[in-house]
Amino acid sequence: MGLWQKLTGRRAENPAAALYQAVVARGREPHWYEAGAVPDSVNGRFDMIASVLGIVMLRIEHEPAAAEVTARLTECFVADMDGQLRQIGIGDVVVGKGIGKMMALLGGRIAAYRDALASDAAPGAFEAALLRNLYRGEDPGADALGHSAAALRALRAALAETQLDALMAGRMP
Repeated sequence: MGLWQKLTGRRAENPAAALYQAVVARGREPHWYEAGAVPDSVNGRFDMIASVLGIVMLRIEHEPAAAEVTARLTECFVADMDGQLRQIGIGDVVVGKGIGKMMALLGGRIAAYRDALASDAAPGAFEAALLRNLYRGEDPGADALGHSAAALRALRAALAETQLDALMAGRMP
């Protein structure tokens, strides 16, 4: 228990909370669901937020403070998903399993996107990874897939130019 919690009875805010809120806001932008044809459903919104979060985590993984930042960002994700599951009526007994599955889905996306965005990746590898992970195997059409791939690549490029302290403050490009 930290000093803040002892004095106030409240936990200090997670330092990655602003970044996580920016990730969620980016994942909820209408263009993903309109031009990108990501299904506007509970699963589709999860997939989009997890995809944006995966791209952000790929940006952070080479930072000296990567382990701490990633852990804090993951805590935000787990807390949010826990709340979302409870809000849609999932009971206590099942929430833990649901969170475990969501963490596995996030980890799978990060690994797939890392491999697909590597400099030696085959052409079309990122689009194939998006078809499997963002669209769950359902082909949205070339224009929609191209939109999502281009937007996520642009986000990745902009994140590479953004300082970690700006990201932690929730200032995503």
